Amino acid sequence: MKKFLEYSKFRKDFNFTLLPLKQEGDKIYFKSELVEDETQKYFEGEGFINAYSGAKVSIARVLSNLYPMEFKFRGKNVKSIEGVLQGIKYKDKKIQNLVLNYSGINAYHIRACNELDFWGNNGVLYWQGKPMKRDSEEYQLFIDELYYSASKNPLYKRALLSTGNKYLLHHIGRENPQETVLTRYEYELRLNSLRAFLKQKNDK
Repeated sequence: MKKFLEYSKFRKDFNFTLLPLKQEGDKIYFKSELVEDETQKYFEGEGFINAYSGAKVSIARVLSNLYPMEFKFRGKNVKSIEGVLQGIKYKDKKIQNLVLNYSGINAYHIRACNELDFWGNNGVLYWQGKPMKRDSEEYQLFIDELYYSASKNPLYKRALLSTGNKYLLHHIGRENPQETVLTRYEYELRLNSLRAFLKQKNDK
């Protein structure tokens, strides 16, 4: 059995609730803590760390999908989680393999190259030419494997474990799965459950 399946089962059983954000005028709160106002975003509070590529707090930046983080995924050497999330929008394997080499803002903006063939029109994504339905369990297992594979990078693993018990947040994440390949719920679930899984393994 593939090792990531142990994490996948853990994720399914993980007691997770997406905690709501509250907006009051130009201010956005996570619980009672400010995460954004008219002047700036906040990346760490007493109870949260807000994963964001432009964060001034280093750990919040490292936990961003855009952060350059090399690891092996399904036999491919990839440069970031974001490179994979953008790559699966391409049916053509050669193009997909190129996209897997991108990280950071470059990986994010590569999505513009596929806007004429928007995946959301039919809800189909691809891995090495094989289709996956966005709303399928197969796709959720794919995302599990992606994050588990990223945790094999010792720096990413250490970053997750260094966050203690703070809620791992991505407050700018979209909610509608028809608009994004990774919703705020899917992202926060993976960060928080993978950290708990790694802690459990370290304690044994």
